[in-house]
Parts: sequence; C-alpha cells; structure tokens
Amino acid sequence: MGKLLNLQFILVMFLFLGYSNCFAQGSAGKKILIVYFSWSGNTKEVAKAIQQSVGGTLFEVKTLKDYPKDYNACIEYAKQEQKENTRPKISGDVNDISSYDTIFIGYPNWWGTIPMPLFTFLEKYNLSGKTVIPFCTHGGGGAGRGFDDIRKLCPSSKFLEGIAISGSRAANSLKDIEAWVKKIGVKK
Repeated sequence: MGKLLNLQFILVMFLFLGYSNCFAQGSAGKKILIVYFSWSGNTKEVAKAIQQSVGGTLFEVKTLKDYPKDYNACIEYAKQEQKENTRPKISGDVNDISSYDTIFIGYPNWWGTIPMPLFTFLEKYNLSGKTVIPFCTHGGGGAGRGFDDIRKLCPSSKFLEGIAISGSRAANSLKDIEAWVKKIGVKK
C-alpha cells in the first residue's frame, strides 16, 4: 500500500510540475531581439520605438572601423563597400541568439539595400525558424531591395511585413510603430 501511495504521489507531482512548466512557457510569450545598424541615429530611434511598443532586447551592430562622419563621404564609402561586396568586421555578439523567437532587423537604406555590416551580421547568425521583421529608415528611397535581401539571407525564417520610416520622422515614429506592430500581431 505504501509503494502505491508513493507511486501516486510521484505521478501527481509529475503531472503538476509538467503542467505548471508548460503554463510558465506559454505565459512568458515570445522572446524578442531588435537588431539594428544606425549611422546617423535615425534607425536607433526607430529601434527604441519598437522596444517601447513590444519590449525586447536591443542589439546595435557596430563596425570595428567607424564610418566617415561627413554624410557625403559616408555614402561614397558605403557605395564602395557595396561595389566590392565587402563584409566589414563587426564588434560584439548576441548572447544566445537561439533563445529568441522574433527578431526585428533595422537599417538605413544605403544605395537601395541594407548596409554591408548587416550582411556580415546576417551571415554570422543562423536565424532559421525565427520570425524576422525588417524595418528601415530612408531619405526617400523607402525600403529599397533591403527587405528582399534580408529574406535571401534568411531563407528558412518566417517573415512578417516590414516598415520603412522616413529619416525625418524617425524621432517621432512611435505612433506609426505602434500601429504597425498591432497590424502584424506582435505584442509586448
């Protein structure tokens, strides 16, 4: 009789702990990472608005070598990187990227696509099975082919609709971001 009670107790505890563990995982929601590259600060502003809207961890992609501070010099430098298909070295690492379910990827539209440091980042990390959501800032060119280039670099990821924000509106983009994340179904 004692062994039967012990077995029943173990079974009840297993079921209780198993169900409570499943409940904790379900109530925790999706873990969000917001990856961005920002030269002027505009894309950083949009990344912070996304974080304010849905939570998550910010990760800024930084290059080992700084880009020129002058706008014209910077865009010429970026144009040369594209022409040479350069992969600039980046600093820092995302701690345990496998723990994230949803990854926002942000960039300024440089010459119609993502800056080369994001190519470096996206080739470094495996985002298979993750939900990827692109966003960009621009000076009139919209997303360019950047969303498509991200999709090509992450062929085994699920994609949600991205957003392109004019650089002049980046600092005041919170309402646009809130409406967008609501539309695509991403919640805090």
